Amino acid sequence: MTREAFLMRSTLAAGAAYGALSATGLISSALAESGASDVEILNFALTLEHLETEFYTRAAKQVKGLSGYEADLTKELRDNEAEHVDALTATIKKLDGKPAAKPTFDFGGAFASRASYFKTANTLEDTGVSAYNGAAPEIKSTDVLAAAGSIVQVEGRHAALIRLVRGVAPAPRAFDKASEMEAVLKAIQPFIKG
Repeated sequence: MTREAFLMRSTLAAGAAYGALSATGLISSALAESGASDVEILNFALTLEHLETEFYTRAAKQVKGLSGYEADLTKELRDNEAEHVDALTATIKKLDGKPAAKPTFDFGGAFASRASYFKTANTLEDTGVSAYNGAAPEIKSTDVLAAAGSIVQVEGRHAALIRLVRGVAPAPRAFDKASEMEAVLKAIQPFIKG
């Protein structure tokens, strides 16, 4: 096993384990005081997670020229995102909300080359992190906030790993930005078709 593969697997395993352990208990004890705004925020996050899950699912099948490490990373990311979808769906239901339907996605030429795939992945992961950071102050339930926090940590690791594969700094800023919903929508709108 190469050093790169070891670092990738240990980082994703630690993040997934921490996120799963954190979210599982929080999901089962989500506070009844959470209102519609928390459900709306969670549904927005669910849409982002559907987008990322579909993106990595298609990438695993369509992107040519990936190294073994990059193919494994793509599958690990896909699996993490699918777990996020499941956790958010369960949380929304526990809050007596209705999970948002999975939209139809079109990733254009994102899978045409290894470079375009990783560039798009970088954009999606950075957008996801900034979306969670932007939504956090609006979340009313501390349990929902903690669950979202456990997901955003893993999303941050995803972004760093994608940046490393691209040969760019994994943490170029000391603080991540927080994006408002409008900025997030602008970033993901080209990929959502219905």
